Amino acid sequence: MKPNFDLNVVLSRIDEAIRPYPKAAMFELAERGYSSLFEQLISCIVSIRTLDETTIPVSLCLFDVARTPEQLLALDIPTLTDLLYGTTYPDQKAYTMQGIADRIVNEFGGELPADFATLTSLKGVGPKCANLALGVATGLAAISVDVHVHRVVNRWGYVQTKQPEQTLKVLEGQVPRDQWRDINRLLMPFGKHICTGTLPRCSTCPVLAYCEQVGVERHR
Repeated sequence: MKPNFDLNVVLSRIDEAIRPYPKAAMFELAERGYSSLFEQLISCIVSIRTLDETTIPVSLCLFDVARTPEQLLALDIPTLTDLLYGTTYPDQKAYTMQGIADRIVNEFGGELPADFATLTSLKGVGPKCANLALGVATGLAAISVDVHVHRVVNRWGYVQTKQPEQTLKVLEGQVPRDQWRDINRLLMPFGKHICTGTLPRCSTCPVLAYCEQVGVERHR
């Protein structure tokens, strides 16, 4: 990490730089009113291996029919799979969602607990989705590490990790809690549109002065 690295300055500059670009899908859906913990968790399931450009319309299509665990559980698998058309593995995600809805209705009385351990106990829910849903829906301090966040913070030299799960643990130890929610909100669109996986836009990057450019061989 460069000696002058200042996370506050870096995040502030990124916040300004990403304004012309679309918001991360979960934050966009929350702004549209789909902000319950259940809706956020289900949308995150939709988003797995799926671009935001597909995640948002598929989620909206699903929520036109089912916005609660009870409504989702009332759908049969073929209908739910059809509603998920466009996302990856729609049939698998349909079974995952029904399993989640079933536990919420029959084990938790219809109310999904805002608890990381409970969310990750649901089949198909990993740390990324659990933390993202908690952070967006409840405002709880939570860091969600996707491929973009993992790549960006390693490229900076802020962490030196191989897997997103490792990155999460390191970030939780280094980032102040009041900035945890900002990590995905800012770094996901930053990594998608500016600090891209191939040919990152280093020549116009607002935080180049703070970046070690780890692993960058070619850039724009």
